[in-house]
Amino acid sequence: MRRTVFAAILALALHGVHAAEVAGVKLDENLRLRPAGPDLVLNGAGIRTRLIFKVYVAGLYLTRKTSQAGGVISLPGPKRVAMTLLRDLGAQQLSDALVEGIRNNATAAEQAAINDRLDQMLAIMAAIGEAKQGTRIALDYLPASGTRVVVNGKALGKPIPGADFYRALLKVWLGDNPVDDDLKRGMLGQPN
Repeated sequence: MRRTVFAAILALALHGVHAAEVAGVKLDENLRLRPAGPDLVLNGAGIRTRLIFKVYVAGLYLTRKTSQAGGVISLPGPKRVAMTLLRDLGAQQLSDALVEGIRNNATAAEQAAINDRLDQMLAIMAAIGEAKQGTRIALDYLPASGTRVVVNGKALGKPIPGADFYRALLKVWLGDNPVDDDLKRGMLGQPN
């Protein structure tokens, strides 16, 4: 009995350590978006790989865990996609990846509906300039104000309104044609 309890505790402890660190990047198990809001939990995390290059670690934070992409996309309330760059990237690379991800996962009507707001996002990305290895970029959804871009703890630009816009962003990673299938599984807390 003691061995079983010890093994269960050890398994939970090891699972928690694994969930909080990916490729040497530490991810908080819980966080709270400012100015105020409920606690968010780390739903899952993974590595974005392009060809053979590790590009960034991304973690998905939600009000409650879910392993279904549709459930994440439709889940109301605040959310965060937190990325830590594993290599230097230019603003144009970040922008091109977002546009491509949205194009691959949104219908023509959905794209038309968010086009002006996507331009806002691209302007914020352009303001980042070159992002160095280790840069932390968070895409937060705050229901009262919209999508907020946070770079190394500092909010940039004005919030971009609309839950539909954030859903389009989430589909970049969690849609039917995600940027990286392994990353999608990781963010959903599913085994690879």
